[in-house]
Amino acid sequence: MKHNAKLAMLSAAASLFALWYTPAHAQAQEWPTRPLRILVVASPGGLPDLAARNIAAQLQKTLGQPVIVENRAGGAGNIATEVVAKAAPDGYTLLSTGSNQAVNQILLPNPGFDYEKDLAAIAMIGESNMLLISSPSFAANNVKELIALAKKQPGGVSMGVSVLGSPNHVGAELLSSMAGIELNFIVYKGIGATLPDLMSGNLQLSIGSFPGTIGQVRGGRVKGLAVTRLKREPQAPEIPTVNESGLPGFEMNTWIVLMATGGTPRPVIERLGAEARKAMALPEVKAAMEKQGIEGSQMTPAETDAYIKAEVRKWTPVLKNAKLKAS
Repeated sequence: MKHNAKLAMLSAAASLFALWYTPAHAQAQEWPTRPLRILVVASPGGLPDLAARNIAAQLQKTLGQPVIVENRAGGAGNIATEVVAKAAPDGYTLLSTGSNQAVNQILLPNPGFDYEKDLAAIAMIGESNMLLISSPSFAANNVKELIALAKKQPGGVSMGVSVLGSPNHVGAELLSSMAGIELNFIVYKGIGATLPDLMSGNLQLSIGSFPGTIGQVRGGRVKGLAVTRLKREPQAPEIPTVNESGLPGFEMNTWIVLMATGGTPRPVIERLGAEARKAMALPEVKAAMEKQGIEGSQMTPAETDAYIKAEVRKWTPVLKNAKLKAS
């Protein structure tokens, strides 16, 4: 009887192992056996591109395979995203994307794929501040004065934004909503295009990336009123946050995440996440990212996934009531 019971236990254990050791698991143990590619939602030089190139260089060393960065800008990030969403779930086609990963789920209900099912979070590569800037001649010198001025002149203060759902547009909507002010949104092809009008005084406000605008602030061509994250920017600690200078609780964090196709074997996701975290901890990578205004992250795949879902919840009411609508 004891012998039969022992055999039964061994048989059950073998069955459990067979269930666990699936072809997908075996494939994950062998992975990678060929080059990887990271599709980037932005043009060369954008934050998702800079972050992807930093991480790709390190993954190439640790994985022992070439890691090719491929820019597929356009469609508010959905051109690159759709390619990855519809790729084979084998861990060889990755995505470097940004805050649009949350925003597009709200603004584009039928993108041709399922954001949650067809994409899998790997790691938060980095986070970055944005900068609320104004014309040098703008009467307000801080957020508190800006709010007071805008309340006296409803619709009289101009705010330059780019496309619907872009980080600067989302930040402007949050500012307007939380402060209870009505701003006059003026749409530009890109935030860079707002700078000449800001410098000349034809435009009063805009929100740009910290790396792309701090030089203009330091040159005195525009004023830097506040940064948009909850903590001050280490490269410009003299500039206060919106949160501390007139609008408690305001936070606009731009971020870059690395993702894979949904259904990619979990061991592959976990390995990629671990390698990404190792890369972000390297002093040379941290220094390169910080120079570009990007703070590295140590989020796990599960933490990254939870963060994206929290961002969707945060921005849904803001964008449902947005003043700038899709045409």
